[in-house]
Amino acid sequence: MVRFKNRYVLCEVVSDDPRCRQCIEDRAVGLAVRDAIARVHGDYGLACCSVSFTVKYLNAYTGTVLLRCRKDSYRLLCSALPFVRHLESRAQRYPCALNTLHVGGTIRTCQKFLIQYNRRQLLMLLQNCTNEEERQCIQKSLLSCSLTEELSPSGDEEEDDGTETD
Repeated sequence: MVRFKNRYVLCEVVSDDPRCRQCIEDRAVGLAVRDAIARVHGDYGLACCSVSFTVKYLNAYTGTVLLRCRKDSYRLLCSALPFVRHLESRAQRYPCALNTLHVGGTIRTCQKFLIQYNRRQLLMLLQNCTNEEERQCIQKSLLSCSLTEELSPSGDEEEDDGTETD
């Protein structure tokens, strides 16, 4: 049996309207991207990209989107992304754009790139501080962030699939 190779496209939602990021859903992003592919490449491009196209990850707080498509049609997807001009959610239209950050072969490589990208963005944010008070506030908020594993009510750690270990 042959394995189908995929490409993962990491994008960020760029919008002037702060409500846009809060209201986006994966279904809205998928429909907007499919619509852009159909406008740019027609029925052929839409058929090629729709075979394995899906929104794998969406973080509305940071505006990060991870799209999956087949390896042989990822160029069609990437060339149509600049033509996404708005997202429709809850009967409202929000003007925005999708900025392609990275194209990778696995979700893991996209995660690694996103970590490095966020570190560079935070460094730029610290360098652009106008006074020491802003710098102290940003450093304090960064140091207060931590990743901890959640414990189930029984005290046992849970695995990624939600089943408890014995």
